[in-house]
Formats: sequence, structure tokens, C-alpha cells
Amino acid sequence: MQATGTTGTRKDPPRVLVVEDEPKVAGALSEGLESQGYAVTVAHTGEDGYFLASSEPFDLVILDLSLPGRDGLEVLDALRKKGLLTPVLILTARDGVDDRVNGLDRGADDYMVKPFALAELQARARALVRRGRGDQLLRLTAGDLVLDVVSRRVERGRRPVSLTPREFELLEYLLRHRGTIVSREMLARDVWNETERGTPLDNVIDVHVGRLRRKIDSDQRERLIHTVRGVGFVVREGAS
Repeated sequence: MQATGTTGTRKDPPRVLVVEDEPKVAGALSEGLESQGYAVTVAHTGEDGYFLASSEPFDLVILDLSLPGRDGLEVLDALRKKGLLTPVLILTARDGVDDRVNGLDRGADDYMVKPFALAELQARARALVRRGRGDQLLRLTAGDLVLDVVSRRVERGRRPVSLTPREFELLEYLLRHRGTIVSREMLARDVWNETERGTPLDNVIDVHVGRLRRKIDSDQRERLIHTVRGVGFVVREGAS
């Protein structure tokens, strides 16, 4: 995978994913955004960009349309169909009105034509990050499972589910990555906030997932929390 970047917790600076195959442009964007206090991750292909955007939390995705393999509009379509509402700023050399309308209609939040002024892109990035997508953050669902971030209330089939604070954080993380396999390493880093540990947390994580699964999936026809042997866990609908 051709991707490099900076990871962090929610207390870190806003995270921006730049999906751009031209090294000079990607480098200039990364340098310009980092100078404004952003933590920047760069992907050089559409496939890598889609994987990162759908498996890690970002505050903004800057997406070039002309990418090798999977082009930008395909990536955008796939992210929106997955339910990801992270703001997306499109970059393209296509300056036709129809091109701009097409990109916006398919889920982009803003659109810039190359070449562009870095100062303008920085301003648009600030506006998109500041605005964000509140509906993405406050209510997460999978099937008949609903998690309300504000009230910290969880329901399965309209039945309240009582969770410990750690179980709630674990379920929230799994739901934010719905349909994507989450590794134990990701959970240790992002839920347990353990970046450097001498003793693996695998057993602790497995115990918590087991307890969470019993509360969420017991006596349910459709199981939502699945173990992918040797890899991690995934919230996925359509399995009994």
C-alpha cells in the first residue's frame, strides 16, 4: 500500500486524507495543510484512498478525480454508499460546469479546479472541517441497532441495551467502521489508547467483545458483531 501519514486520537489536530497520485501536488498539499496545523495522511491510488477513508477517522478527504485504477468518482460513490459522511473536497483538471455538477451531485462537498491557489484550498479546508458533518457523529446504526452518541443510549430492536463505558466506546468504534474489519491493534490504539504496550491487550479485547456480543446479539435472529479469525472484528448485517 502506498500510503503514509500521521495517526492520532480525537484530541489530536484535525485529520485530513489527501488522495492524489501526482507526488509534487501531494507533497505541496501535505506541506501546506500541515503548516495550518492539520495531521495529513497521503494515499496515491484510489484503492488506498478508499481503504484509509473507510477504516480510519478523518475530518476531511481531499480527493483527486484522475487516479490510477479506481478513479475519484468511484471512490466517492463507494464511500457514500457505505454511509461515510466525511466532507470531501474534489480536485480535478476538468473545469466544465457539467463536471462540477456531477461531482457535487454524487456527494462531494466542494470542488476545486487545478491549478489552484494553496491559500484558497486552505480556506476551503478550514470551512469544511469547521462545518463537519454532525449527523455522522451523533447517531450510528446497523440493522435495528441504534447508538446515540449524545445521550449514550443504545437500543437493539427498540430494546434498551445497558453497556459499560468501555463497551459503549467499543461499540461506537465498531459502528463507525461498519462493514470494515477492525483489528485488535486498532482497538488497542484507538479505544484503549495504548500505542506502546509491552503486554498485548488481545485477551482483554476479546473478553470485552464477547460481553458486548452477548448483550447485542443474544436471542437475535441476525447477528451483527462477527469475529474474523486471525484478523479482528466487524459489524456486518445479513448474517444469522
